[in-house]
Amino acid sequence: MAGDGLACNVHGTALCLEGGGCRGAYTAGVLSALLEDGIYFDYVCGVSAGSSNAACYVSRDVRRLRYSFVDLMGDRRAGGARSFLRHHGYFDADFIYEGTIDDPRAPFDFETFSASEAQIAIQSFERDTGRTVRFRRKDMQTPVELMRRVRASSTMPWLMQPIEVDGKTMLDGGLGSGAGMPSRIALDDGYERLFVVLTQPAGYRKDEDAPKAERMLVRTSHASPYLRQALLTRGERYNAELDELERLEREGKALVVRPESMDVTSTTIDPARLEGLYDQGHDQAVRELPQWRAFLGLQGPMPRPTESVIG
Repeated sequence: MAGDGLACNVHGTALCLEGGGCRGAYTAGVLSALLEDGIYFDYVCGVSAGSSNAACYVSRDVRRLRYSFVDLMGDRRAGGARSFLRHHGYFDADFIYEGTIDDPRAPFDFETFSASEAQIAIQSFERDTGRTVRFRRKDMQTPVELMRRVRASSTMPWLMQPIEVDGKTMLDGGLGSGAGMPSRIALDDGYERLFVVLTQPAGYRKDEDAPKAERMLVRTSHASPYLRQALLTRGERYNAELDELERLEREGKALVVRPESMDVTSTTIDPARLEGLYDQGHDQAVRELPQWRAFLGLQGPMPRPTESVIG
């Protein structure tokens, strides 16, 4: 339920959330610790699975964060080989997004989402023009509008059925500007201080040799030249953005949160492994909170979360 105290206490620093499919369970754990500590950014941006985490964070719902990346993946309707063979995609997007808005296990709290003063920006990719599209609050006036745009940001080619928004076929935002690095959204919006949550360990770079699934996509995307070009250049573009982020980090303009290890892939749907990754993110956040508070200029104890935050 929405209530008093929905103002934000972190101003001038952008919270930027990377995607990575089910690796987003790590981010969900990190964000849960931030909410439990009463840390509310007034600007949040995300790409792909990062957009789902962004929406849950703005709604201040720890229960929904965990549900979206742990409990939901244990539901056979969410995806897997059976879903793929039934032509719903490896992830059944109809169920995962619009289909879970009112799920009694963790209904999306759109009232609190709407009451929060935080700005939100999530990114998608227009398949037939190659245009990067960024959705904001004005595009999210109902729960369905919100979930359709989160879905548009998260629609991995081949693994999920494409979605149309405003008559345009949309795909994963990681194909667009920044190649999946959410910091690009905040930088384009004029932010000079960033708090970035990544889903790969320190030192990670995309290999020049694309993964087998991506090579297959390139071979089968001749009818979509913009998609093909985005796939062919994504590794180089992603690595360049990561180099830029690391420069900002060295200059003290960005605090970058990275997992200490990552043994989950974008398509891992084993709830036990995802729960372990969620706990990894949460535990790391609890350990590092003093350092994070100092970067954010938050002194003293944080206010107690409301009952709706801790579920």
